[in-house]
Amino acid sequence: MSQTPEKQIIQVNGIDIAYRLDGPENGHVILMANSLMSDCSMWDWNVPALADRYRVLRFDKRGHGGSETTPAPYSIPQLADDTVALLDALKIDKVHFIGLSMGGMIGQQLGARYPERVYSLSLCDTASEMPPRALWENRFAIARKEGIAGLVDGTIQRWFTAPFIARAPKDIEKVRQMILGTELEGYLGCASAVRDMAQTTMLLKIKAPTLILTGRQDPACTVDQAIVLNRMIDGSKMVILEDAAHLSNIEQPELFNRTVREFIDTVDDTL
Repeated sequence: MSQTPEKQIIQVNGIDIAYRLDGPENGHVILMANSLMSDCSMWDWNVPALADRYRVLRFDKRGHGGSETTPAPYSIPQLADDTVALLDALKIDKVHFIGLSMGGMIGQQLGARYPERVYSLSLCDTASEMPPRALWENRFAIARKEGIAGLVDGTIQRWFTAPFIARAPKDIEKVRQMILGTELEGYLGCASAVRDMAQTTMLLKIKAPTLILTGRQDPACTVDQAIVLNRMIDGSKMVILEDAAHLSNIEQPELFNRTVREFIDTVDDTL
């Protein structure tokens, strides 16, 4: 497997975006988009299962990881435009898209507004709306008072089941450091985008082959919210992973990787 250096920086939509490419240069591209309070390393559990056949592109969205932070708030359409601008800058016409949580919200925008740019969509542990507003205001207050550190423990408990937290301390510590690496302004910017999102009716515009994948125990983007996506996106396929909460790609990597890989391979073989 050929690899580029850890991360590179490219100017996109007037800001610096950090990205990484893995896998063969001649393969179709898989684009992976992260959750809130995460960076490219969120996909370390998954890229090796994809990069034998596909060129895998990961990036840190605005305000996260190695990418530039601009003043809050942001919007999901703005973050989707950043994503398409990244593809333009890298001269990538079309991708298989995998997005988890906030990444999946960006993917909904791509599927509806930029259908010519996607071969397929894998929308994982995500939703089309994220009420109530008061929940977000409470988190913002904690973040402004205590910094991102004040959100870490609650986030870990939402992202993973208790048995996984107990049995996988190294994985949990890696995720903890990833969360702590998020700048406050970047968190506020992206979390505002999630708070203000309302794109259920937009799902009707999505025509690309779509996989809806979610963890059974996900309290952040629930199975019921995944069912909404499944019902609104014509022809979509839904898979529920048992014994997984929000970051199902880390808690159940083998099941996650196999499910996504089989779906993408099936679509790719028809191209």
